[in-house]
Amino acid sequence: MTMSSQTHRPLVGVPACRVLADHGLPVHKVSESYIDSVIDGAGALPVLLPATGKRLGPEGLAHWLDALDGLLITGSPSNVDPSHYLGHEARRDSERDPARDVTTLPLLRQAVERAIPVLAICRGIQELNVAFGGTLHQHVHEVPGRMDHRSDKSMPLSDRFDDLAHGVKLTEGGLLQDMLGGVGEIQVNTLHGQAIDKPGDRVVIEALAPDGTIEAVSISDAAGFVIGVQWHPEWLIKTDRYAKLLFDAFGDACRTYARAKNQPAPTRSAS
Repeated sequence: MTMSSQTHRPLVGVPACRVLADHGLPVHKVSESYIDSVIDGAGALPVLLPATGKRLGPEGLAHWLDALDGLLITGSPSNVDPSHYLGHEARRDSERDPARDVTTLPLLRQAVERAIPVLAICRGIQELNVAFGGTLHQHVHEVPGRMDHRSDKSMPLSDRFDDLAHGVKLTEGGLLQDMLGGVGEIQVNTLHGQAIDKPGDRVVIEALAPDGTIEAVSISDAAGFVIGVQWHPEWLIKTDRYAKLLFDAFGDACRTYARAKNQPAPTRSAS
């Protein structure tokens, strides 16, 4: 691909996690699978966003969104701090990333209100729900009647992402079902310890696991593309047609948004 053709591809922001590296200093990082999925799945150019929302404030986040045509919210080993939805601290065995929380939660609200396309994955779907007033199960495998949605630790990590562990039933007539060609059920991988408990006021359920766990959502009345999924389609775009369809739809939405944003304002004719 030539440089000139790349410049016409939409820009997709990918917020990073803030973690301590082996040397003890903080770094901002994103798994390469998300970067690859933006390039190869959505046909867009990824722009990594550091977890600096507290320093930037609402105006700084708005400047980011001015430049972007889409937003991909990634999964992470960390969890949304429950102080954002329940008002108390997490258990000690729950990894947290407060710098990411104060970046992604307001960023999501701003993006949705601007009709910027959003695809939220794993931790991302949980952030999307919390951003719109919902709550989470902090340990879904401890909820009576629920499956253990965590990955099989006896398998190599890459194999866990490739493993289609269970089915999810898509909401009849829902946005996601339409996006995936009208199919009723798909098979997905599963690598999460938390999940949506109470959906936010504008959060619409798009898919459920066999145990009732919410696996996909959209936002009602959103003017743009907004889909959150609990599984990891970024690992499956080369092997699973539904993962590819999801990223195709996200990429198309980003291109449509970019074209509309870049259209010159109509000029008024002289009276």
